[in-house]
Order: sequence, then C-alpha cells, then structure tokens
Amino acid sequence: MPAMDEASAQEGIGSRRRATRTILAVDDSRTNLHVLAHRLGQLGYLVVLADGGSQALELVSARGFDLVLVDRVMPEVSGLHVLQEIRGTRDTTDLPVIMVTSQTDPRGAIEALQAGADDYLERPYEFEELAARIERVLARADRMEELKRSNLALDARIAARAIELGEARSDLAATRAELDRFRR
Repeated sequence: MPAMDEASAQEGIGSRRRATRTILAVDDSRTNLHVLAHRLGQLGYLVVLADGGSQALELVSARGFDLVLVDRVMPEVSGLHVLQEIRGTRDTTDLPVIMVTSQTDPRGAIEALQAGADDYLERPYEFEELAARIERVLARADRMEELKRSNLALDARIAARAIELGEARSDLAATRAELDRFRR
C-alpha cells in the first residue's frame, strides 16, 4: 500500500480495509519520510506524511492514527513537543508514539521515554527492527484497547446489578412494610 500525503489520505479513508493500520510519519527530511513511507507501505501500512511538528499536530487533531512515528529533532516544533502535546490531549493520550533520532545522547532517550514515548530508536537502524517495534507497540495498544472495552462492559454489568439490587431492596422493604401491617 503506498504512502499518501494528506489530500490523498483523506480520499482513501472510507475505502481502506479495517485491518489496515494508519501511521503518521513525522520528519523534517523528505527523503527519510519517503523511504519510511515506501518500506512501511510494502508491509501494508497506510502512511501519512508530515514534514514538521506543526503539521503533525494539525493532522493528529483532525483524524485518527494507529501510531505516530516522529523524529525527535526538527526545526520549530520538536518531536518531543509533538509527543507532549499528544500526551496532554485527552483524545490522543493513549496514541502510540515511537520516537526516532539521529542523536546518540542517552539523555534524549530518557527524556522521550519519561515524556511518554512508547519506544525510542536511534538512527541508523535496521528497518526490520523498526518494523518489529511498530508491531510490538501496536499489539500492546490493541491489548490496552481490549482491556478498556472489557472494563466498560464490566462497568455496565456492575451498574445493571446495582440497579437490580436497588429494586430488590425496594421490593424487600415493601414486603416488610406489608408484613408489619398484617402483624398489627
């Protein structure tokens, strides 16, 4: 599946298969973006490209993604800022984010992970490693989503049981009142 710019991606939203995962790739290097888009597209991902942090934040707020792959160092709006905005927004707080960088400073990795990155990868890397990390992060996100759905179902069952219990108590109170009336 080929990479898409935003306009092309908008056209394809309704027609894409449900199983297709959409990745937002954010990097100030168009070369890096096109290589990522090509390689991830070969794996069946729909890839939307953003060449900076501002564009990435606009796209994240406008549509749903399964994962964001963001470069840490970009002019104007850094990948770290993009990550912090994603984590600080209620609708995207759980959106998986993998940060990629050319920097080899371990403090950068620590800072990104503490800010909420799901994973951190230094360039150069083997594409297969990136693909494996993406799969792992998406699998974890799927498990979290399933857990949320299960919790919602459980909450609904608890609420229904609480209503039933309240009704049973009300019936019991009415029965006791009737018994007390007959005893007199």
